[in-house]
Amino acid sequence: MKEYKVVSWKAGLTKNNQKLEDTLNQYARDGWVVKHIAEQYPRIVFERDKNR
Repeated sequence: MKEYKVVSWKAGLTKNNQKLEDTLNQYARDGWVVKHIAEQYPRIVFERDKNR
């Protein structure tokens, strides 16, 4: 079974790429995989196995 997490992303003016990279890496360390990054609404959808 899968579980999902939706994270709202606030684009800032400074160090935006580094903040995004840090966020993605942190969730990856916790076993989450990016399934979708919305363009119009800054949201990232992550997925992982619930019984991991």
